[in-house]
Amino acid sequence: MASKLEQQEPPQANGAAAGQCAAGPERGRPAELRGPQGGGAEAEALLLESRANAKGVREEDALLENGSQSNESDDTSTERGAEPSPPLKETSFSIGLQVLFPFLLAGFGTVAAGMVLDVVQHWDVFKYVTEVFILVPALLGLKGNLEMTLASRLSTAANIGQMDTPKELWKMITGNMALIQVQATVVGFLASIAAVVFGWIPDGHFSLEHAVLLCASSVATAFIASLLLGLVMVGVILGSRRMGINPDNVATPIAASLGDLLTLALLSGISWGLYRELESKAYVNPLVCAFFISLLPLWVVVAKRSSATREVLYSGWEPVIIAMAISSVGGLILDRTVSDPNFAGMAVFTPVINGVGGNLVAVQASRISTYLHMSGEPGGSPGTAPRRCPSPCSTFFSPDVNSRSARVLFLLVVPGHLVFLYTISSMQGGHTTLTLIFIVFYMTAALLQVLILLYIADWMVHWMWGRHLDPDNFSIPYLTALGDLIGTGLLALSFHVLWLIGDRDSDVGD
Repeated sequence: MASKLEQQEPPQANGAAAGQCAAGPERGRPAELRGPQGGGAEAEALLLESRANAKGVREEDALLENGSQSNESDDTSTERGAEPSPPLKETSFSIGLQVLFPFLLAGFGTVAAGMVLDVVQHWDVFKYVTEVFILVPALLGLKGNLEMTLASRLSTAANIGQMDTPKELWKMITGNMALIQVQATVVGFLASIAAVVFGWIPDGHFSLEHAVLLCASSVATAFIASLLLGLVMVGVILGSRRMGINPDNVATPIAASLGDLLTLALLSGISWGLYRELESKAYVNPLVCAFFISLLPLWVVVAKRSSATREVLYSGWEPVIIAMAISSVGGLILDRTVSDPNFAGMAVFTPVINGVGGNLVAVQASRISTYLHMSGEPGGSPGTAPRRCPSPCSTFFSPDVNSRSARVLFLLVVPGHLVFLYTISSMQGGHTTLTLIFIVFYMTAALLQVLILLYIADWMVHWMWGRHLDPDNFSIPYLTALGDLIGTGLLALSFHVLWLIGDRDSDVGD
């Protein structure tokens, strides 16, 4: 045994290293354990054997350490979350099937909102505080500015695997809910200021009590509606993923369907209740306004904790405020048109055409944004973002999945509007008889509106992506506001043309 070991390591026995190994132990070893001078071979064999054992122990320790490190890395990877879920494969039929029910639900929601507005316009608060009407388009537009944007963000996060673990899910939900509360409170306050200014300019009359009433009603309505709709959106998106349905197809239409009806009902009820307390308890209105505004710092702190919402908290105000301004222009067109008794029938159709167009373009924008997020971060993959405007053929007739969804959404316009028009007629809403020529002009306006919006969405989402802007946060407010403006403008134009060619119903203006 000793001779073999000596033959295997002759350099170490003769070299400096061997000398150090041999001499060192001899120096540090007690005298009684030192071998005789002539027993060097036996002592060297013992030393080599002990070195081999020590080497084996070190290798075993290294293996155990590597194993513990791999287990720790596995635990860390588990905490980080599972791999992103693969995108759901969709055909034109599956897209249409998933979109159809939420689309019809959203349309019936806009019809119901129009009916509610037709009833509450005779309440005292709408008669004597007419500026409440100015709040209607701004607050209804919150569904596009906040709730539908929230639905798009959460849908994208669910599709790319950012909500697969409970920790990620909780962080994403709390951050986004706090963010929309901040945005809703600020936008509600700004909308009340706009309503006061627009109401003061024509008449030159200013009432402080009415101004405080508008502020309290607007802020409270925006806050409560955003909170309820945000919770509904979270449930819809989580349920969609568990059922194997693409959240992009269902979340935004459901947000739109509930948004119009819930917001209008809250605005009517809150403003009516505060108006009743205006004379006997005047302190209630400023107290309500101050309460919701005082909660802003809390929501800001919660929203800043999430990296997904921190950027939107600082940079997401521009689209919300500009979208509100665009919707106000559409509201101005509506106000000028409906004030003419010859075009009073336009009021009941305006929420429908605007709601349908906004719902469809929000679905398309959310789908395109999800598709881009699967390829990387905004601005990080320039190959997916065209620098110039796309051609209409590439938007509607190319074989890719986004073009397929654009065709499906466009084909839903005519059957959907026919159902909604029949519903309005059967409920005896509006002041216009549904003649054949009226339906033709109405459908032309609706198709042209959706066609323009889908094309703008294809360009805008890619344009924002190429400039390092997240389309989930920026595109939908612009698109829904443009839908309000284009839809109202085309509908007003249709009514004017119908009047000029002689399609004048005897019940128009009743």
